[in-house]
Amino acid sequence: MSVSKDEFRAALGRFASGVTVVTTFDAKEELPLGITVSAFSSVSLEPPLVLICIEKDAYIHDYVKTFGAFGVNILAEGQETLSNLFASRAVDKFKDVSYTLSKMNLPLLDDAFVNMECRIVQAYEGGDHTIFVGDVLSSKTRDGNPLLYFHGGYGKLI
Repeated sequence: MSVSKDEFRAALGRFASGVTVVTTFDAKEELPLGITVSAFSSVSLEPPLVLICIEKDAYIHDYVKTFGAFGVNILAEGQETLSNLFASRAVDKFKDVSYTLSKMNLPLLDDAFVNMECRIVQAYEGGDHTIFVGDVLSSKTRDGNPLLYFHGGYGKLI
């Protein structure tokens, strides 16, 4: 017998993590796209690989898959508003957000703690999510502290 969805969600909520905004580009409409994602992890140092997990029903899922690349923007302390914006169903999430389109046309948030450009090298089915593994082609870091998420709320390092 498996754990219930509610029990599993409650258990995962006890795991403190950083907050990321995953971005990609709608080449047809020439629009930047983004969503707040908690399922992010490093996979390998050599070669540099990361993974993200995106719900198959999420609006951005098929765009990431089709574009073949994604940006990872690790948010900094104090960027709760950005996290909430990209977690929302707002139509134009980038309207008042400062970002730069990379050489790969990936929207990278200008004030994020970390930006990474990733090219998809593998995609795996994982229940109601797809696990995208990306080769990290570039990475930029800034000074400061990360935004943390724990038990349904934001936190910071002490």
